Amino acid sequence: MSDFFDREGDRAYTRVYKAETPDILKAWAEFDGAVFASEGRAIPLKFRELIALAVGITTQCAYCIDGHTQKAVRAGATEAELAETAWVATAIRAGGGFAHGRLAFKFAEDALAPAHQH
Repeated sequence: MSDFFDREGDRAYTRVYKAETPDILKAWAEFDGAVFASEGRAIPLKFRELIALAVGITTQCAYCIDGHTQKAVRAGATEAELAETAWVATAIRAGGGFAHGRLAFKFAEDALAPAHQH
């Protein structure tokens, strides 16, 4: 993905959303603005940005990692907080592999069970 990432140039393609689905783009921008409002939320902005960064790392979205890292730092996040955020995302991603790996054992049991007779 990072081979295609162009922070400035890629923004030009927002024109397609503006031309084809302006109502959805407007609704999404308002929603995103509400989620990341600087005031009026129970979770401070820095922590919301760190949460978003963790999700971006987990989904491996270069755009989210870039944008939310920048916003988290502007909201006061330190390098130590960025590092811990990355480790949290890593742990969750690994935990997902562990938990879903257990399904293989469950499905293996199903494969060995006698077929249900009707």
